[in-house]
Amino acid sequence: MEKSILIIVVGKRKETVVNVQKILTAWGCIIKTRLGIHDGVLGNCSESGLIILELVGNKKDKRGLARKLSILPGVTAKLVELSTK
Repeated sequence: MEKSILIIVVGKRKETVVNVQKILTAWGCIIKTRLGIHDGVLGNCSESGLIILELVGNKKDKRGLARKLSILPGVTAKLVELSTK
């Protein structure tokens, strides 16, 4: 079994979230699971966030999504491929 996980760290969350969301929406067909995490409660939200995606589909599309996100200022994306032996 293979799993593809895309880990995304978003800095300056309030400034970049709109562009990140647009990209995720455009590539939504390959996103099986999405988990978003940021520190903060009520009015004390963190400026950084973490998004973890489980991806499906071909490797070219998965790499394309990671590349699109990585070119955004303040965003780092890392594709991790896991498999059982």
